[in-house]
Amino acid sequence: MELTGVADLPEIRPGDDIAALVTDRADLEPGDVLTVASTIVSKAEGRTADLEDFPVSGRAQEIADRIAAMVGEEKDPRFAQAVLQESTELLIDAPFLLTETRFGHICVNAGIDRSNVPDHDLLLLPKRPDESAERIRSGLEERGIEDVAVIVTDTSGRPFRYGQRGVALGWAGMPASRDWRGELDRNGHELGVTVQSVVDELAAAANLITGEGAGGTPAVVVRDWAFGDHDGTDELFRSVDDDLVRQALREWRVDE
Repeated sequence: MELTGVADLPEIRPGDDIAALVTDRADLEPGDVLTVASTIVSKAEGRTADLEDFPVSGRAQEIADRIAAMVGEEKDPRFAQAVLQESTELLIDAPFLLTETRFGHICVNAGIDRSNVPDHDLLLLPKRPDESAERIRSGLEERGIEDVAVIVTDTSGRPFRYGQRGVALGWAGMPASRDWRGELDRNGHELGVTVQSVVDELAAAANLITGEGAGGTPAVVVRDWAFGDHDGTDELFRSVDDDLVRQALREWRVDE
């Protein structure tokens, strides 16, 4: 497998055509996977905002005051309000905000970014990343580049480990996961639960190229990778009924 960063992409502005910008700078081939950081997708879709756009509710003020008291640092209630508006559920409200976004991703602060936003205070995640990925893929097809899958990526922490790694928010042109259930291991035992999240694994691999901070390489071409002869599934975000961790978090509250 070969991963190559798409070099020299400009600062993305609202309305920019990411597919056109990538094809001007990369030779894509059928079977490639194009990973695109949600940062530039959000910028192209105009998902920037300023703190003053979020009038503070009583709930947001309460959250900001509580976290400030716990960590000994003033917190802006307008940011808390932005997180609330971008979320469908608040799973942890102190000492940080763990939320479910409107498209089902669970992350800190609804994925709202305050870095690499030159003209605004905040960068929100794409509203519907699957649709974003499909638009980019359609844009590639309009330019004669077919059979290229697209993954919209972000970075996220995970329980029980330090650090962040790349994850998939949306995808088009490929299944989210390889389903190994029913296949046999080397000893002839049938696999009963193994479902491999390939879009997350490709997003994590691409993040080694895109980097963090001021890296400035938000798109990566993955070549010579094949899904293989497996069943596929598009299920990535667990349902509430199937998510024991989320059920436990609903009953948990931090002591002040």
